[in-house]
Amino acid sequence: MGFKMDSSSERATMSEINVTPLVDVMLVLLVVFIVTAPLLTQAVKVDLPKTEKTSPAPDAHLATIAIDAQGGISLNDHAQLLTNLADALQVLYQADAELTVQVQADAAVAYGKVAEVMAITHKTGITKLAFITRE
Repeated sequence: MGFKMDSSSERATMSEINVTPLVDVMLVLLVVFIVTAPLLTQAVKVDLPKTEKTSPAPDAHLATIAIDAQGGISLNDHAQLLTNLADALQVLYQADAELTVQVQADAAVAYGKVAEVMAITHKTGITKLAFITRE
């Protein structure tokens, strides 16, 4: 008894699905999402709060740094250079360890200039920093 294969069974279509290309596509998509997800968190929109009128801080432990529209800096109404600001703040901080610095920056001042003043203030050891805004 010999067994003879029918030629039609050789040509029968495969009824199984090849999932290898599907897995490849899904892995590529997973890598794309892993790479792009941290980039999307950088563009967070923030609705900043509006300021309300508050009671002023006591003048005993207070220093005021003003930055005008041209970038000029003054400490307690005395003009200062950015290079000398750290020394002047250090003298005030040594005289009063509870010193609070209020920063008044013109709206036209670049943020980089305000950030420099903040960094200088922090380097001197002053931890209390406030911003003066309009109501």
